Amino acid sequence: MTNSTIKLLQENIKKFRKTKNLTQAKLSLLTNISKDYITAIECGKRTPSLKRLILIAQALEVDIRELFTPQN
Repeated sequence: MTNSTIKLLQENIKKFRKTKNLTQAKLSLLTNISKDYITAIECGKRTPSLKRLILIAQALEVDIRELFTPQN
């Protein structure tokens, strides 16, 4: 992934999480991904695998493609 794609991904995950009123801890519980890893994704320190992206998209109730689509 390019740097701009990673930045978009981290911004969208955080935005969708906040829109759903989910804390990082709650998203962690819903996805079975550690809170520290969720934090690292949102800060751009980790790039999630496809498997983890699918889990995150399901927990956020969005199509995985929306995680890579610029939001207004």
